[in-house]
Amino acid sequence: MKKMKDENLFRLLRSFLTVYLPDQKCCSPNTVKAYRAALNLLFDFINSRKNISLSNITFEILDFQLVSDFLEWLEKVRNCCVATRNHRLACIRSFFSYAEMMDPSVMAFHNELMKVPLKKNTNSKRVDFLTENALKAILQQPDTKTILGIRNLFYMILLYDTGARDREILDLQLKDIDVTSQTPCVYLTGKGRKERIVPIMQKTVAHYNNYMKIFHSSTTSMDEQYLFYTKQHEKKQQMSDDNVARFLKIYGVKARIQCNEVPERVHPHQFRHGRAIHMYRNGMPLALLSEWLGHANLETTMIYAYADSEMKRAAIQKATGQSNPLIIKKELPFWKDDDELIRMLYGLK
Repeated sequence: MKKMKDENLFRLLRSFLTVYLPDQKCCSPNTVKAYRAALNLLFDFINSRKNISLSNITFEILDFQLVSDFLEWLEKVRNCCVATRNHRLACIRSFFSYAEMMDPSVMAFHNELMKVPLKKNTNSKRVDFLTENALKAILQQPDTKTILGIRNLFYMILLYDTGARDREILDLQLKDIDVTSQTPCVYLTGKGRKERIVPIMQKTVAHYNNYMKIFHSSTTSMDEQYLFYTKQHEKKQQMSDDNVARFLKIYGVKARIQCNEVPERVHPHQFRHGRAIHMYRNGMPLALLSEWLGHANLETTMIYAYADSEMKRAAIQKATGQSNPLIIKKELPFWKDDDELIRMLYGLK
């Protein structure tokens, strides 16, 4: 094996990912996985775009210009959004902070990296969600005459009904679903290992029962097997994010032919956003919606209040009615004594 040019770099990387994050910071496995993915992507970029092998990467190479080029590549070539770009940069910064803490000689490299700015996200209040028509079109795509079609349809229905994150659904085990109680529910584990209980609809329970007959006929409800799995060499393993992305891409392309409201790129988080927007429109208070979604603070949930232009349009239409705005009338305004409408019009609701 070829000797590493900067063994200190990779020694610190190893301790960062295997000791510091999971044991000292008590980060969840998914958080560690995200950091590892960001750093691996950086090294892949250096190898493929800069033609530098892994063994020749050093702290000196990871300078302002290289990291800036990497972030530009994420946006221009991989079509990542600004939020993803900033997340990758935050992961790299976090490693350099740890490296400096463990080895003061890294301080100069850390200072160089800190010159790379986070990019302002001009679309921070834009919510990319599925409309009800788009959702209906997508759910019609799986071929339920096949077992994979049944699995994929149930996955999307459960994803939407719970408003869960993609990873939260993939991490579900059989023991995390209770359909025998008076209120069927799912036990989700979110970011920061925060747990929450989410009720599910009876129609979802019907799809669950059908799915279980095919994919888990020989297991019990308290089994620790993953709810969604794939098989390799007859061995069950947890279904991956890439697997979900593949069938959503296929269904999205087909559904867009039938319904122009389907986004050009369909991804799991649109189901979560769609469910939240639909529940907000139907009167769920933001505080309850925040708890239901598993948000750490209410401010995160406010994106749905900012984003829902349909509610604003409905409020304006209700206020103006069918009257001509150029005609002055002595009638009392439609919103007089309507506290709910006043709150909505002035951003209080």
